[in-house]
Parts: sequence; structure tokens; C-alpha cells
Amino acid sequence: MGHKGHIRHGSLQFWPRKRAEKILPSANLKSLNKTETGLLGFIGYKVGMISVYVKDISSTSLTKGQKITIPATVVEFPTIKILSVRFYKNRKVVYEILNYNIDKEIKRKIKIPKNNSSISKDLIIKKIEEFNKDNYDDLKIIAYSQVKKTVIKKNPDIIEIILGGSKEDKINFVKENLTKEINVREFSKNENIKKGLIDIRGVSTGRGFQGSTKRFGLKLRFHKSEKGVRGAGSGGPWHPARVDFTQPKAGQLGYFSRTINGGKILMIENIKEKDINPKSGFNRYGIIKNDYALIHGSIMGPPKRQLLFTAPVRISKNQSKKNYEFIETR
Repeated sequence: MGHKGHIRHGSLQFWPRKRAEKILPSANLKSLNKTETGLLGFIGYKVGMISVYVKDISSTSLTKGQKITIPATVVEFPTIKILSVRFYKNRKVVYEILNYNIDKEIKRKIKIPKNNSSISKDLIIKKIEEFNKDNYDDLKIIAYSQVKKTVIKKNPDIIEIILGGSKEDKINFVKENLTKEINVREFSKNENIKKGLIDIRGVSTGRGFQGSTKRFGLKLRFHKSEKGVRGAGSGGPWHPARVDFTQPKAGQLGYFSRTINGGKILMIENIKEKDINPKSGFNRYGIIKNDYALIHGSIMGPPKRQLLFTAPVRISKNQSKKNYEFIETR
């Protein structure tokens, strides 16, 4: 009987395996349903993992009606504010209006003309309204997180977030929230997010330079093998005389940009209404001070990693069938 083996680990769909260019990935959401109004993205920070005691009320689950314990990731959501408004024509930025009523932390990060530092909110709104609607196809906002409200750091993270609805809806959203602090409740008004579905984009935990065995899951060779045990037995034929890119080689492992499609939200709460902080705080994070969410399963990255949450691009039938009633954390 032949040896029962398996192909090596590591999908060639993710190639090249190199470090992410930026720690907070941008989202290309061309296929997203933009009929719903409001925010379609938000910045969150990974806290850590806990065990959650829930009642399974899924219609097709084997544990239907039973109380079970499942793993969950805690994510903190400090408020965000609008930094600027971008107008797009044929997928190119044709006009951008900067909001000058911003926090001092963001002023240290970007250069703002001193002459324009005292422009009022009404004047900025007037500029937005005066821009001809025929000159642009889409409108997006550049937002920054008020991470100073957490225990992580003071330097804010900046990301471009798309808005849903018509041009009028997007203009009205900007006018209403130009100087306001936008919380995660505004983002969770989306119908798919109400159902508990969300897409998560982030950078995985970096592990530096690693060998091919750890990087691709190669099987260890015989202990008397020539030129070492941890490595591929052959790099290919003599002819063609080259090393193909599909050969498992040593290199960077981790710190890759990855996406979780159709993550399941267990609940979104404010820490003042439902406190889940341990007495000594979460390991390697600290104490939650803002809104937070519990997401079923694990999420890429270490604690304090910044993540981009968006409305789901495609709906997973299996994930949409899952339904849990939260009882307590353990």
C-alpha cells in the first residue's frame, strides 16, 4: 500500500509572500452593495480572545437550543472623525476638501496650511455643496480614529472609507457628521451587519525569516538524509535549469495582509453598559474604555493590531444561518 501523504501547506494564491506595505489595509469594494446609506467601514483594535457562554438558536445546528461555550475575539471601537472629503471621477480623485476642525494629534501627523487653520464648519459645507454634481461620480471620506481614547497609543490611524446611498445621501452624511465623533453604532446600522455579518481586513502576526519547513509545512525527511532534514528533498529537474517559484523556500513568514470574509458578530456593546474587563485588564492590552464587539472565532494579528471592518461583500449562507444568544463571558 502506498504512503498516504498530503500536498504541502501554503496556498500559491497568496504570492509573493512578503511583508505588508502598510499595517492598516485599504479595501477595494467595487462589488459591495452601496444602496444602503451611511458608513460602510470602521476602524477597530484587537483586544484578545475570550470564551463566551451562549445559547445556540441556529435553525440547522446540531446543538440547537443548547448552551455552549465558543471562542470569541474582543475588538475595541473608539470613535472616528472625518479628516477630508474626496470626490472621484472615473476612479480618480478630482477634488478634495480638508476638514480643518480636527484634533491636535492629527495636526502633528499631516501638514495643514496655517492660513486655513481657522476655516469654519459652515464654510467647508458650503464648499462641498458648491462643487458641481456632474463633475464627480462618487464621494468618499478620509477618517481617522480617536485612538487616544484607548490605552494603546495617541497617534491616530487614517483610512479611506466608502459611503453608501445616492450622492445626496452621502453629502447629507458628511454635513451631519463633519465635526462630530462617529461611533460604531452608526456603522452597525447596515442591514447585513445587523444580521451579524462583517468583513475584516488586517495584517497577521509577523514571525520574521523562517525556514521552508515551518513556512510551508514540509514533512521532516529521514534523519540520515544528506544536507539536512528540514527542507525539500529536490528543487526540481536539471532541465529546465531553474528554480521554479512554486518551490517551497525559506523567507518571510507572517505580517501578511489578509481578509476574513463573513465574520460573525456576537454582540456590539458599550463598556459602560456591559463591562467585560477582567480585574487586571486584558493580557498585553489593558482595559477597554469604548464600544466593543465580540466576534466568533479568531482574527489575524496580535493584541493592539489596528483592523478595518467593512460591510460584507458577499453573504455566506452558512454564516448567516448561525445565530447565538449571548449569556456571559468566561
